[in-house]
Amino acid sequence: MNTTTTTLSPASVPLSLYLHVPWCVRKCPYCDFNSHALKDGMPPESQYLAAIHDDLQADLAQIGKRTIQTVFIGGGTPSLMSPEFYHRLFAALSEHLEFSPDAEITLEANPGTVDQARFEGFRQAGINRLSIGIQSFNPDHLKALGRIHDDRSAHRAIEAARQAGFDNFNLDLMHGLPGQTEAEAIADLEAALSWQPPHLSWYQLTLEPNTEFYSRPPALPDEDRLWQIYLAGADHLHQAGFSDYEVSAWSRPGRASRHNLNYWTFGDYLALGAGAHGKLTLADGSIHRYWKTRQPEAYLGRIGSRTAGSEIIEREELPLEFMMNVLRLRQGVEEDLFMKRTGLPIATIAVLLDQIRAEGLLTADRLQTTEQGQRYLNSLLERFL
Repeated sequence: MNTTTTTLSPASVPLSLYLHVPWCVRKCPYCDFNSHALKDGMPPESQYLAAIHDDLQADLAQIGKRTIQTVFIGGGTPSLMSPEFYHRLFAALSEHLEFSPDAEITLEANPGTVDQARFEGFRQAGINRLSIGIQSFNPDHLKALGRIHDDRSAHRAIEAARQAGFDNFNLDLMHGLPGQTEAEAIADLEAALSWQPPHLSWYQLTLEPNTEFYSRPPALPDEDRLWQIYLAGADHLHQAGFSDYEVSAWSRPGRASRHNLNYWTFGDYLALGAGAHGKLTLADGSIHRYWKTRQPEAYLGRIGSRTAGSEIIEREELPLEFMMNVLRLRQGVEEDLFMKRTGLPIATIAVLLDQIRAEGLLTADRLQTTEQGQRYLNSLLERFL
C-alpha cells in the first residue's frame, strides 16, 4: 500500500468562486449568515464593486492561472443587486480570472425582490442557475419565519424565472417549522414539485446561536415528529424521481449542483465579498482556509486585501476535514480521492477505516456511509478527530 505523502498540485484541484452579498431587506429570525438589513435605499453597488475588485487583486497571486469551474453568489440577498451590477461584476472578474466555457453560475434570489425583467437581466449578465429561497408555501409558516414574501409571490417568482429562460434552478425549502405537521411539510413539497424543478434543497430548521430564534425559541416539532416528517418527505421525493445526493440536497438525474459537489469533494473555492469564506491549495501543497472582513462598512472601507484571517489545515486535521465533506454525499467517493485532495496516503487512516467498516458504518470499497452510518454521521466523524 502506498504510504508516501505527496505534494499537492493546485492545478489538480478544481476551483470555484464564492461571492457574498451581505445585504438583505430584513434579517430573518433563524438566519445566522452574514446578512445585514438595509437601513434605507439600495445597496452601494459601485462601492461594493470597487471593493471586490481590490479584494481580488490581493488574492490573484494565490490562484495563478487556474480556471474557475463554478460560481455561487450567496447572501444576504444577492437579488437585491441590479442586473447592471452583475454585468459590471463579471466584466471586471473576466479581466483577471479565466472561467470555464460551461461554468455553472448560480445566484440566490428572494421571491420578494425579483420580477421577470430582473431575472432576464441576471441571465443576460451571465448567470445561468438560480437558487430561489422559498422556505415554505404556507402563509402562516412564512410569517413565522419572518420572510418578506407570501405564498403567491413565491409562485410568481418561480413563474417569472421560467419565463426569463431559467431551466436550471433550485428551490430552497425548510421542514421542522414551528407547529408544522407532516401533512403541511408534504404540501410544501407538492407545491414545489408542481413546478418541475430540477433541484431541491430540503433541510431541517435548526436554532443557531446569535439568532432571534435562539434567544426566543419557537415551539418546534419534537424528535419523533421530525423523523416522521423526514421519512414521509424523503419517500415523496424519491417517488417523484429525485435522489438525495447529499444530506439536504435533492436532484433529478444529472441535475446536481456542480458548485455544491465541489464543496463536498473537498475542492477549492476562492472567496470574495464581506464575510466570504474560502479554501485554497497553494503552490507548496499546503491547504488554507481563510475568511474576509464581515462587516459591510469595514469591507468597503479597507484598502487592498480584505482577508480578516487564515489558517493552514494541519496534516493531522486533514482526514477529518476531508471526511466531513465527502461523507455527506450519499454515493461517497473513490478512495483515491483522499490522496488527490489531501496529499496523504489512504494508509494514514486504513486501520480506522477497517474498524468502521467492521461495524457496518461504511461500505467495503468506497468512502461511503451505509444507511446506519448516515444516520449516525456525527458520531462517525468524531472517530477521525
